[in-house]
Amino acid sequence: MRGWRLIGGMAAAAMLMGAAPDDPDFGPNLERFTYPWPVQTMTVDVVGEPASMAFMDIAAERPNGRTVVLLHGKNFCGATWASSARALVKAGYRVIVPDQIGFCKSSKPRAAQYSLAMLANNTRRLLASRGVSRATIVGHSMGGMLAMRYAIMFPDAVDRLVLVNPLGLIDRSEEGVPYNDVDSLWANERKTSYASIKAYQQANYYHGTWKPSYDRWVWMQTGMYAGQGRAIVSLAQAKTSEMIRTQPVAHELYRLKAPTTVIVGTLDRTAFGRGQASASLQQFLKAIPQIAPDAVRKMPKGNLVRLDGLGHSPQVEDPARFEKLLLETLG
Repeated sequence: MRGWRLIGGMAAAAMLMGAAPDDPDFGPNLERFTYPWPVQTMTVDVVGEPASMAFMDIAAERPNGRTVVLLHGKNFCGATWASSARALVKAGYRVIVPDQIGFCKSSKPRAAQYSLAMLANNTRRLLASRGVSRATIVGHSMGGMLAMRYAIMFPDAVDRLVLVNPLGLIDRSEEGVPYNDVDSLWANERKTSYASIKAYQQANYYHGTWKPSYDRWVWMQTGMYAGQGRAIVSLAQAKTSEMIRTQPVAHELYRLKAPTTVIVGTLDRTAFGRGQASASLQQFLKAIPQIAPDAVRKMPKGNLVRLDGLGHSPQVEDPARFEKLLLETLG
């Protein structure tokens, strides 16, 4: 936290002087970014090479015998769940928070061919290694897509599913969004900066508003791209963008057997793939709040909960309100 106060002060001073602050170099696997609890790793093989999957396993204060798994979004990390995890731990839940392969503190193998099924299988192996056979799965954004894929692949391992502004509820190909190859996505990812990340999140996640508390998560992401890790981080981000674009869960929602609660911030403007669509098509692409009702009706045990006045990341935008709802949902 002292380091973050220093970075925040330097950034503020630079902005006052009209200069852009230097991006902090946290390393391609966030080696120099501190998580709120000790980080452990599990080794998995990716195309014949060992890779490290990072995770936090947090014990409950007064255990109720239940485990909650928190799955991060594409532009987030396990650390982003810190406030939610504290609320869950205090309420008696054991909480496991992985960083998926290709993201954050986990390895980013150059040869990896990413799929939601691969990430789900890794998550299942992780939970098995921790002695967890059944859990509540909570996924945000891309993590919501992964949570659905996990529940479809391992239905007996899920007692409840909570999806927070999930991607994958619609097949953008059916709307005419063109395919964009990995090389094109990679070239665009190499242009990533603090300014580009903030502009995207401000417009899509936080409905044009901004709070200083959001900066920490932008710097976290920016810090992976800085220094020697830029090429490998941007490649992993490009490959996982293609994964999201080409692997929607929209056609398999009927396969979700667990009770499923979809929590949607009504001001979310996220429509994944909009950037690859033509200007004439962009105006017709519906954001998550508009597509969620129809998607939930296709889920056998689906329930939609709207958070009025919040955007794509309610757990970041209004932690207290989100955590109250999450605990009520799990209870």
